Amino acid sequence: MSQAAPTPTRVPMSAEVVERQQESSDVFTLRIRLTDPQLRQQYTFQPGQFNMVYLHGVGEVAISIVSDREDHTLLNHTIRAVGRATRGLEQLQPGQQIGLRGPYGRGWPMELAKGKELVIVTGGLGCAPVVAAITAVEQQRSEYGRLAIVEGVRHHQDLIYPDRFQHWRQMERTEVVLCCSEEKAAPWPWHTDRVTSHLQEMDIDLKNAVALLCGPEGMMVAAAETLLQQGVSADRIWLSLERNMQCGDGFCGHCQLGRYFICRDGPVFNWGEIGDLLKVKGL
Repeated sequence: MSQAAPTPTRVPMSAEVVERQQESSDVFTLRIRLTDPQLRQQYTFQPGQFNMVYLHGVGEVAISIVSDREDHTLLNHTIRAVGRATRGLEQLQPGQQIGLRGPYGRGWPMELAKGKELVIVTGGLGCAPVVAAITAVEQQRSEYGRLAIVEGVRHHQDLIYPDRFQHWRQMERTEVVLCCSEEKAAPWPWHTDRVTSHLQEMDIDLKNAVALLCGPEGMMVAAAETLLQQGVSADRIWLSLERNMQCGDGFCGHCQLGRYFICRDGPVFNWGEIGDLLKVKGL
């Protein structure tokens, strides 16, 4: 299990946009810094947690926290522009301010993974919630076994973080596999298949592995079932889920899945907790 999570700040903190980066046609990253120096020093988060990002006069949205490798005073949030709040955030430029509540939720089980092999399987924007976990492994590399990172996208232009993937390729005892499921054109130099095709081929001992999965639920279910067949136990397969998280505290009920509230009890769950629920159509 993850260690005790930091207590979230429920009153929005003021934060300034330091830099904006376009990752793909509809995905962008905001690098932000808390404006209060004391809050900036006090703020901590666990890999896999999220913030409620508030756009003044519009609303707020739950966004995973992406660690910043170069400057630990910055918090990165990678966002897909799909609704009113996220399209408003898309228009922000350096110097403008937003509100921030958090961190919220249960993060990745980094303590459980120590001393074991680590398999990270992501799809599309699902790679954002695992960046902090990979950074944690890099910072304590001797604490973890071999690391395999498998990322799948539908089209080659959907791939974000190419510089990060290149950096991860250079980490010791690390294998990176990039897949594109519907690419027939020349620009894609890597695999043209699905992530599940590679889970049996990696140079890693799956029976002594912890798996972190994030992305479309269909992909996560297929990957989890493949890993189970390869000897990974259900309590070592962890998934980060998305739902309509509007409060962060489990009060509004919008993100309920069975007996769980994704914002409060997750967003990270192990397969033993959540696997059966993910197989119920429409739940």
